[in-house]
Amino acid sequence: MDFLCADPVPEKFSYLFAGLPLGGFEPAHVMTVDVADKKLLGKPTQEGWSSQVELAVDHHGTHVPFAPQRWVEPEAAATTEMIFALLGALGVKITPAMADSLYTGLTTDTGCFRYRSVTPRTHRIAADLLELGAQSGDINQRMFESKERIAMDSLAFSSQGLVAILEVPYSLFAQTGVEENDLDGIASLPREIQGVVLGVTLKEKADGKVKVSVRANPPADASQLCSRLGGGGHQGAAGCSLGQVTLEQARQTMEQACSQYVKELGLL
Repeated sequence: MDFLCADPVPEKFSYLFAGLPLGGFEPAHVMTVDVADKKLLGKPTQEGWSSQVELAVDHHGTHVPFAPQRWVEPEAAATTEMIFALLGALGVKITPAMADSLYTGLTTDTGCFRYRSVTPRTHRIAADLLELGAQSGDINQRMFESKERIAMDSLAFSSQGLVAILEVPYSLFAQTGVEENDLDGIASLPREIQGVVLGVTLKEKADGKVKVSVRANPPADASQLCSRLGGGGHQGAAGCSLGQVTLEQARQTMEQACSQYVKELGLL
């Protein structure tokens, strides 16, 4: 077994690979998990294995077909739900380490079970994983307890309080000692403010590009907004990239896009 990722894997996920012999062979089969579009594989993976992908397992309603065999369930809150069902059908005995990995996928893709995509099945699977040995408390602390207050200083509102925008300049990491993966959970914070229907996080990357994460409350649809900017995702959570622009330019772009969208929804 081996895995490829276009981005460095944060240290906080290192426990997922403990004791696993990775790499050192040419794969007989290649599959993707939780990848909605071939372009999201990243350049290294696209050049290496994208043409050999045989099976795509995904839960995005915006999935763009790129593999000959596809298993897509938009109603699943996380692809982990699908993998858990597959392991059960195959009669695989789930060890505590496997339960930790599955629980990690479940909790991170549901914002620690806060997103509207969460269903009774999601909670039943979580309960099963706890019974199988998943260390939920340790995992949730590792995934979600971060230095978010630093980034929250930039929070601002537009569209009469319907839109909240948070900026994370790349210089923040050098100034504060915070690591980029420490702030993975902040994208969901702006949406949690009363009255906000669109929570937008602008994260400046090392290459000067600005990554946009959008979280939406009904009746807004994050995937509809991000698709207009070349991205995609789910109704409640989606993203896109604005290329090499300043944070100020990125903020203006998103303020305009969000304002137009909430007007179309009849909220302004």
